Amino acid sequence: MQTRHRLNPPRLSKLAACLLGSSTLLAGAQAQAQTPAPAADTKSLESVVITGFRASLESALNKKRQDSGIVDVIKAEDIAKFPDTNLAESLQRIPGVVIDRDAGEGRNITVRGLGLDFTRVRINGIEALATTGGTDSSGGANRSRGFDFNVFAAELFNSITVRKSSSADVDEGSLGATVDLQTSRPFDFKNFTSTVSVKGRYNDLSGSTDPRMAFLVANTFADRKIGVLLSGAYSKRTLLEEGFSTVRWDNGASSGGWCAPTGVTPANPTNSTATTCGPAAQGVPRLVGTPENIAAYNLASNAGNFHPRLPRYGRLTHDQDRLGLTGAVQFKPQDGTLLTLDMLYAKLKATRQEDFLEAISFSRTATQGGKPQTSVVNATYGANGALETATFNGVDIRAESRFDELTTTFTQPTLTLEQDFGDYWKLNAKLGRAQSKFRNPVQTTTTLDALNVNGYTMDFRGNDRLPAIGYPFDPTKVGGALTLVPVPQVTSGTQPGTVANTTTSEIRIRPQGSNNRNDVAQLDLAWEAIPDKLTLRAGGSYKQYLFDTFEFRRINQNDTIFAPPAGMPIANLTTMLTGFGKGQSLPAGTPTSWVIPDLNAIAAAYDIYCNCLKSGPVGGPGDFTLSSITNGNARGNNRSVTETDTGGFLMADFSTALGGIPLKGNLGARYVKTKQVANGYQAAAGGTEVSVTNAYDDWLPAVNLSANLSKDFVVRLAAAKVMARPQLGNLNPGGTISTTGTLSVTSGNPLLKPFRATTFDSSFEWYFNKNSFLGLGVFQKNISTYIQSLRTTIPFKDTGLPLTLLPANFTGDEVFQVTTPINTNGGKLTGFEVNYQQPFTFLPGRFKNFGALVNYTYVKSKIDYQVSPTSATVITDDLLNLSPKSYNATLYYDDGTFSARISGSYRSGFLTRVPGQNNNDVEGKNSSLNVDASISYKVNDKLELTLEGVNLTNQANDQFISRARNSSVVYHVTGREILFGARYKF
Repeated sequence: MQTRHRLNPPRLSKLAACLLGSSTLLAGAQAQAQTPAPAADTKSLESVVITGFRASLESALNKKRQDSGIVDVIKAEDIAKFPDTNLAESLQRIPGVVIDRDAGEGRNITVRGLGLDFTRVRINGIEALATTGGTDSSGGANRSRGFDFNVFAAELFNSITVRKSSSADVDEGSLGATVDLQTSRPFDFKNFTSTVSVKGRYNDLSGSTDPRMAFLVANTFADRKIGVLLSGAYSKRTLLEEGFSTVRWDNGASSGGWCAPTGVTPANPTNSTATTCGPAAQGVPRLVGTPENIAAYNLASNAGNFHPRLPRYGRLTHDQDRLGLTGAVQFKPQDGTLLTLDMLYAKLKATRQEDFLEAISFSRTATQGGKPQTSVVNATYGANGALETATFNGVDIRAESRFDELTTTFTQPTLTLEQDFGDYWKLNAKLGRAQSKFRNPVQTTTTLDALNVNGYTMDFRGNDRLPAIGYPFDPTKVGGALTLVPVPQVTSGTQPGTVANTTTSEIRIRPQGSNNRNDVAQLDLAWEAIPDKLTLRAGGSYKQYLFDTFEFRRINQNDTIFAPPAGMPIANLTTMLTGFGKGQSLPAGTPTSWVIPDLNAIAAAYDIYCNCLKSGPVGGPGDFTLSSITNGNARGNNRSVTETDTGGFLMADFSTALGGIPLKGNLGARYVKTKQVANGYQAAAGGTEVSVTNAYDDWLPAVNLSANLSKDFVVRLAAAKVMARPQLGNLNPGGTISTTGTLSVTSGNPLLKPFRATTFDSSFEWYFNKNSFLGLGVFQKNISTYIQSLRTTIPFKDTGLPLTLLPANFTGDEVFQVTTPINTNGGKLTGFEVNYQQPFTFLPGRFKNFGALVNYTYVKSKIDYQVSPTSATVITDDLLNLSPKSYNATLYYDDGTFSARISGSYRSGFLTRVPGQNNNDVEGKNSSLNVDASISYKVNDKLELTLEGVNLTNQANDQFISRARNSSVVYHVTGREILFGARYKF
């Protein structure tokens, strides 16, 4: 019998307001769980059944306490009801786990400072890799080993286990953690089970309301010898992403410098006496050489002063459809035999339109119509070298629109056999294939342009994230300053691809995609040598991982556009963006509307998707043919890797006592041999395919010990050697070779060794009360092998590239300058975690239904990034993607009928690139704090009403460049989201 305590409406509304309005919370914690309940009193006439969020905490903490290793667990609150709308957002509540977001939702995770390439994900016991395409600012299309959690609906899974320590029976490939995702199975339920949930999602920035639905139905037959389950989830998400971005910042001494005022030498000695900047046909008037103009020019040209390369305000319109289905059939013909077939299907289908109003001159060199035509009228800089305010002449302004269609399709069948042979022998066998296909068939950019605009202004003084940008024309006027600027057509001879020192309007077409496939076979055998004391285990595994990626681009690499069809007004090829900047406190005068290209109209007028050679009056003598390996700009993303991993393990599970202290754990070693075949294209002969084979093996010992020093105090110790294979992009043998002048090679490195480390973990766990926990984790990872890009000097024969790429008179002994990823010494990573959770059952009255979960993680790592193989100079900085500090907190209320919680998750700033681009030291992301809340009310045993709030603080995606300046690269918001709905159990 379940006991329930109902709240009357006044009390319910007051409590909801209290929880949702709290502004004093720290940041959010993990849905981990609690100790086993004591055996029920046999004299009691009724029992208490804990349900909801509190039950999920109890179940998860039980799993943590019973495991021999160091793990954290999240359990679904109920059937098809995970505690968060996104798997990554649930994972961030685990100590040491932080997430990275794309389009406002969790996409990737970092565990204890180690990013997505160092974390393995298994689904139903089979290693899987799901990848999709994101915005350029979030890393773009995922061609790495990192797992994109946003492909999957959270409702498809009933538990997540994060294994922070290694054991011999768990597959290699992780330096950070192994994450196990488990879907539901029919034997998880006692009888016929069915549930459905329907929600509406409202976003306050886009103003849209979208559906989210899920169902599960399961039953068993033939006296529980056969079980069948089917579940599914569908959601639609329409949102806007708006804000300011710069792409990067550059210093004044690069890219050819600014247009010098009249009489200035020697900065521009050849043109300093001319009256215009650039060629006469496109030149703009040169400033008079007054002391003020010369001073502004010299200040902007200072190598220590930086300006944004592509200052722009913009809107990204995301439209996503996410569908997921799971199926499971279980067959238990007799005691000791269980056959399970799990099936998982997921499809993420999306479109994304990106619209920017930007100044492009600051990012372009002299040959691209860049800063040599731009004059600095006035400028001021901060003490750190960041531009504060400036006025420029001769600036090219652009309205840029990009449209993407993206799909990811993931499938995974898994067959599992669990077989007992007598009382002491057990066999577990798995066979599965995890396949992910990402397609970006449409990635098209079109532009409108305004050339050589005078009086363009930037002012960062009021807000260095949202500056005041001044355009000296009306950006909403159709056919005004922003218009199609075509390449002039010629009647004879070769049609120019562009015009010198001018940026004409463009059409860029870049479809792409990638495939990932894991074929896995595993066989484990366990022998209980001493019942309840010693189990010996052995097993073998085979995995073949196939990766390939492709990209096409227009063969006309300048991507220029020609005059519109005769008689077609510019208004027919443009449209208007309106309503920009809602709720963002933009500086006065910031455009909230501007004219943009109409992609559909342009595509129809120019027939740009025909993949054919164009000629005649419509498009002129342009060329819309797509190409891949013959196109130098696309060639690098046409590559593949085949990886075959074979291995096995021996391990002993033991349970004993030492000096009266119960001790359990495991000790063993894993051996794995990796064989890789990497394919790419070198720039010799317009694209020569290169295939390079590499092989290496690893012995990976591991030990886990768990000692119960008292009934409620557990100490765990773990040590292991671990490895993670190189990033896929770094294995690409493709690139360019120069055999004239300076002999050089620029390429990936298919001969890379894996990342290798020795890890030490300890955990001190005090289960001080029923369902209460206080823990301290201390860890250290000694990374002995790291990978970074560097220029080195070696004979060509040692590069791993075939000698056939060289001219006939070369022997391979010639010394080349090779710019490529190489193995370097790593560094030490250390840290600790503090984790606390407790239901407040000691409080009086209804306050006993409150509880809290809080954790804090600190990680420190210093990596020596080499600058040159011939120099001792290094850049010592943090490991990429490492946030030194993160913390989470959740305050909840759960009385079995009414449940509410508010959670916050914080991660400190972290680096994404060292050294930074364009003469900057680093690039990274600033700190973030995300706050979510949830309320549910059980009307009866079948019906539950829910209300959830996601990203209640409208946290910005805040990316920076330079530690000293912290200059804004991206500052975008996606709005707050409210989900309201109902769940019904049949």
